Amino acid sequence: MKAAQTAPRIAISNVTLGYEGHPAVHHLSGEIVAGSLTAVVGPNGSGKSTLLKGIVGLLKPIHGGIEIDGLGRGSISYLPQQANIDRTFPISVEEMASLGLWSRCRSFGGVSRGQREMVGKAISAVGLDGFEQRTLDTLSGGQVQRVLFARVLVQDSPLILLDEPFNAIDVSTAADLMNLIERWHKEKRTVVAVMHDLDLARERFPNALLLAREKIAWGATSEVITSANLLKARAMSECWDDAAPWCEREAV
Repeated sequence: MKAAQTAPRIAISNVTLGYEGHPAVHHLSGEIVAGSLTAVVGPNGSGKSTLLKGIVGLLKPIHGGIEIDGLGRGSISYLPQQANIDRTFPISVEEMASLGLWSRCRSFGGVSRGQREMVGKAISAVGLDGFEQRTLDTLSGGQVQRVLFARVLVQDSPLILLDEPFNAIDVSTAADLMNLIERWHKEKRTVVAVMHDLDLARERFPNALLLAREKIAWGATSEVITSANLLKARAMSECWDDAAPWCEREAV
């Protein structure tokens, strides 16, 4: 599959994102280059998932703005944390993967033969041949993650946002899914992934953003994920005051 649209650039301008008056990402400015592969890393509670929600449009900025060049937010492929997926809902592997077609299906319209074939190829690409009619509650965590990646494949978007795609899955599944991510990168899509595995981020992601509520470093991964920057991020995260009032300042 190849994205029909040109990969977008994401411009983040002095953005503050938060929940119920508490800042989670504070005065962030920078650019995610079109066609780039970027890992978002940082301590727990540093605003990584919040940033993805701001980009996809699930969370409105308190301050500043996020612009996605030439792409509507309805065209973004967003894979949330698996913990946010209700695995007890009676939906099959095929049905879950088919949800990636929603933006291309008319109201009350059926799925065409070509679209069914696309779904079948996506399920096969993630190694789940024969699982089409299995329901999510019968799958392992790694298998569920493969299904979610199949849905992203079906969406065929030029912008892909992944929130902790390797969390709580086996090594074999992680390797297969990382290969898919690198395939998307080779197809010149813009891919952003929240990561906990710093070694994997160093080895396979050319670009990185280190967050600790604020930007610690952003650029080439080798220059971002350093001992000094990680120490600074940890210290920033530990001293952050959630009860502090909003502040106004120029973009940095």
